[in-house]
Amino acid sequence: MAVSSPAPSSLRVPMAAAALLGMLMMMSSAPEMKVEAAGGLSVGFYAESCPKAEAIVRDTVTKAFEKAPGTPADLIRLFFHDCFVRGCDASVLLESTPGNKAERDNKANNPSLDGFDVVDDAKDLLEKECPHTVSCADILSLVARDSAYLAGGLDFEIPTGRRDGFVSKEDEVLSNVPHPEFGAKDLLKNFTAKGFTAEEMVTLSGAHSIGTSHCSSFTDRLYKYYGAYGTDPSMPAAYAADMKSKCPPETAAQQDTTMVQLDDVTPFKMDNQYYRNVLAGNVTFASDAALLDTPETAALVRLYAAGDPAAWLARFAAALVKVSKLDVLTGGEGEIRLNCSRIN
Repeated sequence: MAVSSPAPSSLRVPMAAAALLGMLMMMSSAPEMKVEAAGGLSVGFYAESCPKAEAIVRDTVTKAFEKAPGTPADLIRLFFHDCFVRGCDASVLLESTPGNKAERDNKANNPSLDGFDVVDDAKDLLEKECPHTVSCADILSLVARDSAYLAGGLDFEIPTGRRDGFVSKEDEVLSNVPHPEFGAKDLLKNFTAKGFTAEEMVTLSGAHSIGTSHCSSFTDRLYKYYGAYGTDPSMPAAYAADMKSKCPPETAAQQDTTMVQLDDVTPFKMDNQYYRNVLAGNVTFASDAALLDTPETAALVRLYAAGDPAAWLARFAAALVKVSKLDVLTGGEGEIRLNCSRIN
């Protein structure tokens, strides 16, 4: 499909997304009740065992957001990196132990992953309210949902009932999470392996509408695109110059902590500005620029960039819920951790 051609019915987002938005909003305004969902999860899972659970999590995230507006981006990324490795089992929260290096210490996660303290704060409050009841895996899904609400304004329900896993391995991260330097084919391969369509992949990429990146994640595009030297020609000259001023060559070191906003226009607001940035070439990651490399993904970028921001947000909410169901542990599987950073 050529990028300039009219979008086929499967890509005509606004009307379908508007309907989805209405459905999500009606769900969020309905009285809390347990609604069965696929995979042993259900909306309102804690309605009887811990009625205040979701309110406690949202209050915790809101307080963190008021202190640090970058919190939603941190929590959504933490949730995503958990679910794409071993499923949504809170394995990313486990700390390394003698003889086992955990996911959180992989170079893709350390030092860039953040938000652990918010999850711990919520867990501490929930253990006081309802001891040994709410899983860390559910907390991760709820903080991601609440982050999308605080940064994007879209309220929606997410099913709960997950249990926590026992295993976390550093060497499983890089083969499961998408890399900043991925091209379009690598991205599609990564997401389709997890059961996501190209449309959902482009939709979820919009999480880069908020958040920051360490310079080391993209300095090769600035200084070593042609091997020893050169700048990625897909980066507009003005944008490349701005990034070079913020990320001089020495920031390429993995240990360097220099960071930049992924979206300079609306850095703390989840909206479709990200897709406009992709079209303009004003994106840090090669993986973001790569969304224009296939007709299907480029058409979706143009569609989201030109459409109503609420349309993309509604689709993002649906995709986030789908992520939250990846390879979950339920029923008698796993455990309910008393401390999210270690198994019981």
